[in-house]
Amino acid sequence: MSRREIYMFGFRGFPQVQGGIETHAENLAPRVVELGRRVTVCMRSPYVAPDIPKIWRGVRVLRLWTVSNKYLETLLHSVVCAIVAMVRRPALVHIHGIGPAIVTPLLRAVGLRVVVTHHGEDYNREKWGWAARTVLRTGEALGMRYANKRIAVSRSIGDLVTSKYGKPCEVVPNGVVFSDLPQQSEKVTELGLEPGRYVLTVGRLVPEKRQLDLLRAFLATALPGWKLAIVGKIDHRNEYADQLVREAAGHQNVVMAGFQTGDGLRQLYAHAALFVLPSSHEGLPIVLLEALSYGLPVLVSDIAPNLEVVGDPDHIFHVGDCEEMGAKLLALTKTRLSATEREAIRREGAMRYDWSDIALRTMDIYDDVLGRKRQQGNLSRATWATRARSRHSPYGRPANN
Repeated sequence: MSRREIYMFGFRGFPQVQGGIETHAENLAPRVVELGRRVTVCMRSPYVAPDIPKIWRGVRVLRLWTVSNKYLETLLHSVVCAIVAMVRRPALVHIHGIGPAIVTPLLRAVGLRVVVTHHGEDYNREKWGWAARTVLRTGEALGMRYANKRIAVSRSIGDLVTSKYGKPCEVVPNGVVFSDLPQQSEKVTELGLEPGRYVLTVGRLVPEKRQLDLLRAFLATALPGWKLAIVGKIDHRNEYADQLVREAAGHQNVVMAGFQTGDGLRQLYAHAALFVLPSSHEGLPIVLLEALSYGLPVLVSDIAPNLEVVGDPDHIFHVGDCEEMGAKLLALTKTRLSATEREAIRREGAMRYDWSDIALRTMDIYDDVLGRKRQQGNLSRATWATRARSRHSPYGRPANN
């Protein structure tokens, strides 16, 4: 057994792979390495190139086989990851997501310690049929009952786990990387957008993200001179995405921007006037935290995870209510935040959703499972967190991503 290895799986891969769990793992894993642990992550072969570096920001990468199929890829990959874990014998296995958690009892049966992070009730996603929902519910039940420790990314998920399974569950939220606001806007203008005159939404093109609701609400408002930017791509071909593309076609004030990352995504956030998240299902939405990290005003559906982040009723609408969303869109696009107000939003997010603090809290859970007290040499927890923030926050030098 490797006494220091943390072995993670449950996500497609990273960097630059679309998805909330992918973003979570991409930010958490290297910070755990900085805390002195060896981290090995397992990525799904269809989402990362065969020549992906074996070590990325100190994280050891395994590219493991699975099929590119929305119904089978997660299950098959989780089984392969479990088999590799039984051979490697890491100190601890950290599974992300309730689908992959279906292998938890197998790992525990061979004496491995397991932590499972519950990122959301995936069985409530509209894209799944009864068979997939059954597998996901089974994964949740097995993961929550048999893991040594459970983590939830939101209070609502933590409460669900405690009430449904009678098990304690630590709440450790998603985080966000804070960076300096980009002044350049060439990637925005290349998409035909005018800085400060567009509404932005970011997410995979799947039914539970409800971009169609936003599209219809935006078109109904008929805002002169404004555009809607829809950022995201199709992971697997689906009827919903095809319908979204069809309804957006022919409207010059709607831009299907595709998958964006790096400077392109940063500029889209920085120069938007409003961010909208109309989802019917989320864990704790990283895209919402990202929008706030740029000081953007936001408009969100009234699902529990969104309400943990946004409390002002003027910025909340009933999920699926396009008329209410349109009215609030109209109202919010008429107001502009000052630079001071936007900076206040950024600072609040920096305090609430800092990845360095999240890594420390996750390490405390690891050490509890392993029966250890973490050693940081002469650095106290507070000192380490301050130094880590200087690497990853806008108030120190930017991270090398």
